[in-house]
Amino acid sequence: MPAEGPWTTLREHLAERLPRVAPERIEEMLREERIVGLDGPLGVDSPFVPDSFIWFHRDLPDEVEVPFDVSVVHRDEHFLIADKPHFLATIPRGRHILQTALVRLRRELDLPQLSPAHRLDRVTAGLILFVITREVRGKYQTMFRDRLVHKEYEAIARYDPDVAMPCEISSRIVKERGVIAAQEVDGPPNAETRVELIEHRDGLGRYRLIPATGRTHQLRLHMSGLGLPILGDDFYPELTETPLDDFTEPLQLLAKVLEFTDPVTGERRRFESRRTLDAWKDLDTWRRGPSLVSGEDG
Repeated sequence: MPAEGPWTTLREHLAERLPRVAPERIEEMLREERIVGLDGPLGVDSPFVPDSFIWFHRDLPDEVEVPFDVSVVHRDEHFLIADKPHFLATIPRGRHILQTALVRLRRELDLPQLSPAHRLDRVTAGLILFVITREVRGKYQTMFRDRLVHKEYEAIARYDPDVAMPCEISSRIVKERGVIAAQEVDGPPNAETRVELIEHRDGLGRYRLIPATGRTHQLRLHMSGLGLPILGDDFYPELTETPLDDFTEPLQLLAKVLEFTDPVTGERRRFESRRTLDAWKDLDTWRRGPSLVSGEDG
């Protein structure tokens, strides 16, 4: 609580301090004894006490259920590798709390200390490493921070014979807080990607993307910069609003490979996603969106 103020009761202060919460809801939480101080639950008429501390859990947002399973391709005593579907966020944030890979895996596998060593965009499918215990969490997170993990992605985009392949892209990417899209700007490069053409047919290409860095939306920006925006990208080159319950035309980007030397055991490890990108098999299937088959997008 602030050191001073005009409020007589805690309820008055919270009604002013939390403008997004209806005053009626604050009063209801106090009556239900869901707001507590150092000495226990606080009531509707509890006085405002300067410099005190209170605790409460905010109400969860109404979430759109993501009807696709997150599968596990590896699990040992230290970490697990999850194979995430499109449209499922990695961690709780904003409007995504329960419908996240982290919360689902914690509940389904009874692993309360589970935490991600890195992140994957909500609209990107594929591999994420989660650490099982706190004792080794830093070792795996540091491995990603220090770029000791080899990552490969697959993407589907249009094929242009005039774009030479393979190619190396280097640029400066910035992402401002509160702004949805990132952008490439002038300045020293901080993002590097190798793009390789695996095969092409019917005007589409299947590409292997190998990032040397991990900037926000790096692969999507670099492909768009080549004039080859990834199919289903509603951010680049043009931002398009898409409802959260729209599961059609998923971004055709897949985190395909994770390879690293295990910082705990010293063993060399390599994992590959079992998922595939629908647009390469059939554009109509991609337009309809992922099926409900566990562990697969198509």
